[in-house]
Amino acid sequence: MAETNADTAPVLSLHQRILGDIEQNILTGRWPPGHKVPSEQLLAEQYGCSRMTVNKVLTQLARAGLVQRRRKIGSVVLPQKAQSAILEIYDIREEVKALDRPYSHRIFQRSLRTPDKDERLTLDLLPKQKIVSVTCLHFAGEAPFCLEERLINLAVVPEAESEQFEDLPPGPWLLGHVPWSAAEHRIAALGANEVAARHLHLAPGTPVLVVERQTWRLDQSVTHVRLTYPGQSHALMARFTPSQA
Repeated sequence: MAETNADTAPVLSLHQRILGDIEQNILTGRWPPGHKVPSEQLLAEQYGCSRMTVNKVLTQLARAGLVQRRRKIGSVVLPQKAQSAILEIYDIREEVKALDRPYSHRIFQRSLRTPDKDERLTLDLLPKQKIVSVTCLHFAGEAPFCLEERLINLAVVPEAESEQFEDLPPGPWLLGHVPWSAAEHRIAALGANEVAARHLHLAPGTPVLVVERQTWRLDQSVTHVRLTYPGQSHALMARFTPSQA
């Protein structure tokens, strides 16, 4: 059964609101490179806050490489470096549908808690910061397709505190709620540990394909997920072109 300590989603702080709005404008291309961000004074008036609050937001955006702050000119949107990834962020539902199999998912564990030492290092969190931990099993028809073990940083995604993920699995839910600006994949062929073996109906030690993914929003970790697939029934494929100078 899912566990939660809150019935309603927490309200975003003013800092988070301003940061999210500006970031969304930049990452969606609504504000193209060279676009001049409204002045601190205009933003302070728009959001009904102090210029210090706006200044902190713009400083965070500048550190993340989204804007450049220029004296007497203000903040200007920077071009985003073109990046290519060998593995894109796929929706597991679409992977199953591509096999012409019916998709479903089941949440086996959901908890709101403080992270352990390793989790704090992974997500770069302070000791008392909260996370949501989710274990989700994805099915292709009646057969287990993928085990998802996910950690979500509530400092970046406070809405996740009350989300049960019963209607929508964690991956697409996150993609719909928070933009990400960077991602890292680690792919390994391993033997199934006890947890994966139990959920995927495998013998312990059976070859599995493990994809670990971490995403960031600006300079903050959004989520870390470990996806475990039965090795004999899954392959990764990517198509890419030579990089150009």
